[in-house]
Amino acid sequence: MDQSTAIQNRRHRRSNVMLKATLEIPGESLPVVLRNLSQEGALVKGEDLPDQGSRVLFHRDGLSVPSRIAWSHCGHAGIAFDVPLYPKEMLRHVPDRQPKVELPINRRPGFSCKPLSPAERALIERWAIPGGSRLGE
Repeated sequence: MDQSTAIQNRRHRRSNVMLKATLEIPGESLPVVLRNLSQEGALVKGEDLPDQGSRVLFHRDGLSVPSRIAWSHCGHAGIAFDVPLYPKEMLRHVPDRQPKVELPINRRPGFSCKPLSPAERALIERWAIPGGSRLGE
């Protein structure tokens, strides 16, 4: 089954996350990174993940769901929950989107034509005329 078919066959939307979680197998607790979450399952990333078909207990922030490993390959595994999560329970584990921060646009000041003050004119004349006095000379 190619990736596009798998995405089309999903019944529930997956929320992309990057959260710590744990898979519990008999006699061992494996730390994993939760990459996405839906009502029916999750994608996790970790080391030494159990083989396909293994029974696990998925833990995340007070949530414990009996599950099985649907597939496992190269440090990633798909987890199928035995019971679907209620949307409210699932969304509790998905952080809210942060509002986009609008930064002020910093622009350089524009050129302007305003008349020089007598002091500015005198300073320019001293600097521009050869042999003239230099700043207080």
